[in-house]
Amino acid sequence: MGIFDSLRSALGISAEADATRAASPEDLFGMSTAYMTMEADLRYDSTGEAALCFSNVDSTAFAETMEEVEAILDAGEIETGTKARFVGDSHGYQWVVLEDDDFEDLVTSIHFAADTFVEEGFGSRLLAALFSFEKGSTGPGAGPGDAGQVVYWVYSFRRGAYYPFAPTGGHDRDSSVEFKLESLLDGELTVEAEKEYWYPLWPEGDGRPWG
Repeated sequence: MGIFDSLRSALGISAEADATRAASPEDLFGMSTAYMTMEADLRYDSTGEAALCFSNVDSTAFAETMEEVEAILDAGEIETGTKARFVGDSHGYQWVVLEDDDFEDLVTSIHFAADTFVEEGFGSRLLAALFSFEKGSTGPGAGPGDAGQVVYWVYSFRRGAYYPFAPTGGHDRDSSVEFKLESLLDGELTVEAEKEYWYPLWPEGDGRPWG
């Protein structure tokens, strides 16, 4: 099974069929308080980035929905300064990538984008939303050598739940960090109980999962 097939399995139709709750863009607002816990208790600060991953559809209606999402985000940039761009990855998936130093604006913008897809009948094309954090060098939870580590909270639209992802380079991940994040945020976020669905969205080279 290749990376593409694994992604379809973990974030695809079979995952949705096994889900214990329905996904909703409203779940994304859970990050509005979770990020404060990340900062205060573990010294993980937002990198100012978030992204929405979805699969494309070759149809006029979907193209019009993409244009609507882009127009909404362009209007948001004027009001809040949240920058948005659309990129494709090497696996054939599309991303809306958002950048803003104000985390609340990131959450609001990614919700607007996801909710527009749902309202236009393309909610089934949504795969995941990612929120990126970086470890600080001092304060509670800081350990030797882990300053600068980037971790993600991933929301799976197929599962209706979040899970932590802590890549360490190559195709390796730090499970101990992921379990620590789970124990801290479970209850504040709806965390995926089935570890088999903690799918690793590997970064493109030394960058982010969206390239």
